[in-house]
Amino acid sequence: MERQFPRLSVSLPKLRRNASEIVTRCAAKGIDVCGVIKGCTGIPQVARAFLDAGVKQLGSSRLEQIVRCRQAGVPGPYLLLRIPGLSELPEVVRWCDISLQSELTTLDALEAECARQNKNHRVIVMVDLGDIREGYWDQDEMVAVCAHAERDLTHLELAGIGVNLGCVGSVQPTPEKMNDLLALRDRVEKAIGRKLDIVSGGATSSFTLVHWNTMPEGINHLRIGENILLGKDLQLEWGIEDMNYLAMDTFTLTAEVIEVKTKPSYPQGQLCIDAFGHKPTYVDYGIQRRAILALGKADVGDEKALLPRDPGLTVWGASSDHCILDVTHCDREIKVGDTVDFSLAYSNLVYVTAREDVNVVCIEEGEVNS
Repeated sequence: MERQFPRLSVSLPKLRRNASEIVTRCAAKGIDVCGVIKGCTGIPQVARAFLDAGVKQLGSSRLEQIVRCRQAGVPGPYLLLRIPGLSELPEVVRWCDISLQSELTTLDALEAECARQNKNHRVIVMVDLGDIREGYWDQDEMVAVCAHAERDLTHLELAGIGVNLGCVGSVQPTPEKMNDLLALRDRVEKAIGRKLDIVSGGATSSFTLVHWNTMPEGINHLRIGENILLGKDLQLEWGIEDMNYLAMDTFTLTAEVIEVKTKPSYPQGQLCIDAFGHKPTYVDYGIQRRAILALGKADVGDEKALLPRDPGLTVWGASSDHCILDVTHCDREIKVGDTVDFSLAYSNLVYVTAREDVNVVCIEEGEVNS
């Protein structure tokens, strides 16, 4: 059964334009771009658009997405972004060209699996510079592991080193952090007696240094997803006003209105918890004209992150399968059977593209200037 709504429309021309803008600006600084497709659950048409725009690799944290794109004929090369579990190594060797790594045990097991499959595999060893996610905290240990991979693991190629910032620990990428990474690069290169191919300086948040022209020379690789897919975080969340070369309306979520009624804005009765075990707080705005969409948290995650395209329309709340809108001040009359369009936050995109019951439509023609 294919539903008409909810529908996710993807502007491939706008994605190519975003990717090209990122690739061009990075290339001017000697930086290659890995186009990260995990935010859209590895839609193959999106992966092709990234390659058309000149990204050097396609990256995902999920093996299933890499398999999906390979089976759709998208050639790669593919970088596995989430450090793999031991149980995943046969598939890593089979489907991926390069992976991020941070455990000696995993590297040794990866070498054994490569030997079993008679294949070679490239690795980027990760350092933790304060974001407290993956990577070596002890840099002496990391240098020793890199030397071990270089000298003893004949089926692995030590492609480079990398860092993640601005994620779990929300640590801002800065020139100082990049210089710390470059200093570690120098130590690793001295230990192995050659230059590394890749010094990977992070993800979308690290593109700020390219945009501001403060990226130290020597960082030559970034892993960028959201800034191509949505172009939103740096413009809206970071407040960077001169990044309008990136379109923020590449994806459009369309949902159908299933009820419109006038109701109180404050729940009536003794309050307990909601369907997710939370105890929300409410503000009494009086009587409102409210619409319900056939869409909920199960489809989009945090409904409050949705960006309505209709002026005057606001998202009031949601349950698993219902999203409630305040349409009192909307510029148009909303009726049952109408549809409402939204731009998406990254978290919304992750949820909605993972739903098999959302109709995804990739559009080639008719790009509208943002």
